[in-house]
Amino acid sequence: MDSVTQAVLGASIAGVCAPRGHRRKALVLGAFLGTLPDLDVFIDFGDAVRNYTYHRGFSHSLFVLVPLAAVLWLGLRRWWEPVRAAPGRWFTAILLALVTHPLLDAHTAYGTQLWWPLSTPPTSWATLFIIDPVFTLPLLVGVVAAFIKPAARGSAMALLGGLAISTSYIGWSWFAKTTVEHNARQALAGSALHDAPMFSVPAPFNTLLWRIVVMTEDGYLEGFDSLVANDGPVRFEHYRSDTRSLAAAADIWAVKRLRWFSRDFLKSTVRGDGLLVLSDLRMGQEPYYVFVHEAARRGNPHWHAIETRRVEDSVDYGVLAGVWRRIWHDPGSPACRQDCD
Repeated sequence: MDSVTQAVLGASIAGVCAPRGHRRKALVLGAFLGTLPDLDVFIDFGDAVRNYTYHRGFSHSLFVLVPLAAVLWLGLRRWWEPVRAAPGRWFTAILLALVTHPLLDAHTAYGTQLWWPLSTPPTSWATLFIIDPVFTLPLLVGVVAAFIKPAARGSAMALLGGLAISTSYIGWSWFAKTTVEHNARQALAGSALHDAPMFSVPAPFNTLLWRIVVMTEDGYLEGFDSLVANDGPVRFEHYRSDTRSLAAAADIWAVKRLRWFSRDFLKSTVRGDGLLVLSDLRMGQEPYYVFVHEAARRGNPHWHAIETRRVEDSVDYGVLAGVWRRIWHDPGSPACRQDCD
């Protein structure tokens, strides 16, 4: 999630756990700890694919953050009297402020390597968009209220209320995702793709409109489902991908790494200059994708490794204008047919 969300989540948790007399200090500490794992973004891992796939790695691992919480707590207990006075409450605050960061990130499409250094692919539950005001605002209101009047009895209730609303919203997002994928499977029932690999993710800034990707032998399907304007089965459009070139270049490290990272939800294109370009289908929508990489070069006859590069594509942000209309109108309806695409 975005840094503001992670900061207010960490602050809310620490503010609830810490003693009331030190609540303002706890809010500041929790905000810092809530954003700490994302400092790995300043590390240069060597090339574009490494920077992309090593982010949310060791710094987001539960195997790293739990021991780190213990070390930080021991240090604070030695040097800071408030922690010595209530060690259990402060350890809970530090631990939860740290570990909730990757657990929240795992609810986005990018994915989080919760079990680093194990070789399991990143966890990507994809029930929330990376920025979602409905999740963030209750936390922000609680933190601001508690920071203004930290000793007031209502400050703890404000923080708890924000956490309760945001946690309930996560629960709703899981229900919404389950419903959308059920609708998509129903639309594919009876076809050869009824059990094909599927990935669903909310459209930007909401959990009412969802995008669904279904992988095929020669490409993928893309469809949208609105939970408030569902008129008939989910409609899919088919797009081609150069799956043969992707398979032929499978031994190239960058290709292998991107396939692992995305769980094979990739669009493969070979440009005229022989470069294999891979787009992560989980983030963006046709034809605009957020993470696109040059991963290999075609030789004669074999593929060769290259210095990978992220393709900075010019995204047409006008596609976001249709999101709101798609939420409230089925894509096939007259009200949406001309304006939602």
